[in-house]
Amino acid sequence: MRLATLTLIVVAMTLSVQTASTEVMVWKVDGEARQAIVYVPSPNSTGGKAPLVFSFHGHGDDMQNFQHTNMHVAWPEAIVVYFQGLPSRRDHLPGWQVEKGQDDDRDLKLVDVALVALRERFKVDDTRIYATGFSNGANFTYLLWAERPGVFAAYAPVAARLRPSVQLKQPKPIFHIAGTRDVTIPFADQKNAIEMARQVDGVTGEGASCGNGCTIYGSTSAAPVMTWIHAGGHDYPYTTSERITKFFRDHPFKP
Repeated sequence: MRLATLTLIVVAMTLSVQTASTEVMVWKVDGEARQAIVYVPSPNSTGGKAPLVFSFHGHGDDMQNFQHTNMHVAWPEAIVVYFQGLPSRRDHLPGWQVEKGQDDDRDLKLVDVALVALRERFKVDDTRIYATGFSNGANFTYLLWAERPGVFAAYAPVAARLRPSVQLKQPKPIFHIAGTRDVTIPFADQKNAIEMARQVDGVTGEGASCGNGCTIYGSTSAAPVMTWIHAGGHDYPYTTSERITKFFRDHPFKP
């Protein structure tokens, strides 16, 4: 795997959230400027190395809007990175690749470059690196499971499908959130993705309740599958970031 050429530019912002500082970080990836809003906790709040969360917006959205999912508020001790997608060839709206080789793997390369830069700049806890996203960004989260399983401790896609070409091989903890009335990414497709995750993680038995609409399969497994099935549509429901944070906290990297 070849890392794209790395050039780092930092544009300081004066915003702050609780103890976090905020920056827009820009990387050159194969000659293309890529950027993200990065929330960084103060060293005093982490007690040393900090967890790292990569967050990916939906198709047509942007990082400025998606930061309002408030993952950085739900987990103030973590470094939270809200990435900006590039225009797609289909409709020129910003989004993410969902299959290996698509768009010359521009987004997989972005993740590789950003990870190198963030590790150089901040004290990152390598046992607590996570990926989450919504819709198209959630589909990319599944691709990261398939292509970067050794990097991320756990994944949390919200409203996602799994493309047939995306082959999950290594068991990993995953928390999939889906709405039964979703017509953008049909609920049936999301159930298929969940079933594939269960097969790969080896947790095909009966699940246990973890709250209203919440089920966990393989609660004692190193790679459980948790689902939260709500009655909404193509949504990022209230408390989603808090639920994801709890799941991530409970699942550090396990070789």
